[in-house]
Amino acid sequence: MSDAILEVRHLKKYFTTPAGALHAVDDVSFTIEKGKTLGVVGESGCGKSTLGRTVLRLLPVTEGQVIYKGQDISNLSERKLKPYRRNMQIIFQDPYSSLNPRMSIRQIIAEPMIINKVCKSRADLEKRVRTLMDTVGLSQRFIDAYPHELDGGRRQRIGIARVLALEPDFIVCDEPVSALDVSIQAQILNLLMDLQDELGIAYMFITHDLSVVKHISDEIMVMYMGNCLEVAPSDELFRNPVHPYTKALLSAVFLPEVGCVGNIPEVIRGEVSSPINPKPGCRFAPRCNYVCDACKEPQKLKEISPGHFVACCTVGANGEIGS
Repeated sequence: MSDAILEVRHLKKYFTTPAGALHAVDDVSFTIEKGKTLGVVGESGCGKSTLGRTVLRLLPVTEGQVIYKGQDISNLSERKLKPYRRNMQIIFQDPYSSLNPRMSIRQIIAEPMIINKVCKSRADLEKRVRTLMDTVGLSQRFIDAYPHELDGGRRQRIGIARVLALEPDFIVCDEPVSALDVSIQAQILNLLMDLQDELGIAYMFITHDLSVVKHISDEIMVMYMGNCLEVAPSDELFRNPVHPYTKALLSAVFLPEVGCVGNIPEVIRGEVSSPINPKPGCRFAPRCNYVCDACKEPQKLKEISPGHFVACCTVGANGEIGS
């Protein structure tokens, strides 16, 4: 695909534990086009953040390929990977612990530009720092302030300014608004969308909040215990969820409408099975109401409509469960 900025093919990330191999990410594939957003959703512990960090090579790849602009970076050495680091950045979840408390806002934003020798002079660096503060809507009167002096929204804007300092074209947003108040969440989301429109940045947006992911994503991938269960365009997924797990997630979304009763939540019963040396087959099977003998076999994504893929053996060609 000519417009693809990132292609991930059969990516796996396992961690070694005394009890065996923990399958944090297991055979995940997807593509992100330039200027588009892939939302990654799922409950805590499903492997979303590990997937984002592995894609950026902050964690080594166990198996599979991460292809950035046609170049396979899966096994590049740190020296060969360095040029790609500038173009692939991450916004961390906690806007306080991700900032150095001993550095001023000026120093935090300037640091990546100093390390990568972006500016030719101190005056150019100062101008660039102030421009970035304006870009993310952060008043320049805070330039000599420290992170503990600012609220969560402003701290997250600092993190975004730092990420934009090297002008990346791909950013992993690891739950960037989950620690913020709702009103501040909207400001940060709108800022990210405006920056995408202006700069053509591609996002991998990781969240457990389905209302947020619908607002910002072009395509959504649903994960469960390291596996991808369903992928579809955002509107299509919310209009026609197919996998039993996706349906249960969407049924729990609160609808803030006066007089609207909303969906009746589909309760997911049972316990999450261990991700250490998991048995072959569907990871969601122990908690699924439609489980059958075929669920014991590995599940592969199949296309049920244009751009809509689901990994469930009980789903027929028409997208109906049990057909």
